Amino acid sequence: MSEPTPSTSGTRLQVVLPDESPGMPVSTLVDLGVRAEELGARTLWLPDHLLPPHPYGRTFGGVYEPLVTLGYLAARTRRVRLGTSVLVLPMRDPFTVAKQVATLDRLSGGRFTLGVGVGWSREEFAAVGSDFSTRGVRTDEALALLRHLFEGEGAFEGRFHSYGRGVFEPRPNTRIRVMVGGVSDAALRRAAAWADEWQGLDPDPEAFGAARERLLAAAGRPMETGVRMAWSGEEEGLEEAVARFRALSEAGADAVAVWFGDAEGFGERMERFVEALGRRAEGAWGPAPAPA
Repeated sequence: MSEPTPSTSGTRLQVVLPDESPGMPVSTLVDLGVRAEELGARTLWLPDHLLPPHPYGRTFGGVYEPLVTLGYLAARTRRVRLGTSVLVLPMRDPFTVAKQVATLDRLSGGRFTLGVGVGWSREEFAAVGSDFSTRGVRTDEALALLRHLFEGEGAFEGRFHSYGRGVFEPRPNTRIRVMVGGVSDAALRRAAAWADEWQGLDPDPEAFGAARERLLAAAGRPMETGVRMAWSGEEEGLEEAVARFRALSEAGADAVAVWFGDAEGFGERMERFVEALGRRAEGAWGPAPAPA
């Protein structure tokens, strides 16, 4: 086995699991997650859509509900982190999300990362009765409410959600890691304000590096910075995909999350990609991020 090159030795591989087909057995999804852990992936991500306007597929992933599915994956895995990339937070009740997240954190032994985004499909928001125009401010308030429920005391007063009395349990044993996804200026501001991690979406390395610099300057504190990319083995060769991973690493990515295409052939492409990087050994993906 070849040694990792210096340019990628600190960059963690993460895997975005395939969740685009209603015809895929959920056992396939879980088996791929277990295999990704065996190959050294540091985090498994699942996408989220509740009621998309068009059939599930490459545009709309998230057939199996991510928090429920990750709860099952928590029992089948031991070390890999589990997260949402991303949960469309303003389409969901934040009190319910808080309860689910705190429970999943306990079930996973503290391995869960809550990745959130504001969503982009106006039609989906309308279908579930959620206001598209206020999704940004509602996401900010939901993040404040979640942090209050996890770590605070007493009442919470917000524009959209408030409570005077109430007991929240289970309280997380350690700080719940929050990841904010997105590349807009608003997403970077939100990540700087609330997140422990940020995840960009498949930009070129130069654009990623520039966004990363803006984020870290706005945050004024250390943050994990990562990016999502795709390699489905169709339009881009393996060498080109590995080169893109390395270029993102050189641009400063602490982690690169890779989606390996449809479920059919996903495992084989994932193994080829890991082999091409020469990173199969356990622990070769660098240290896991410490709790914030």
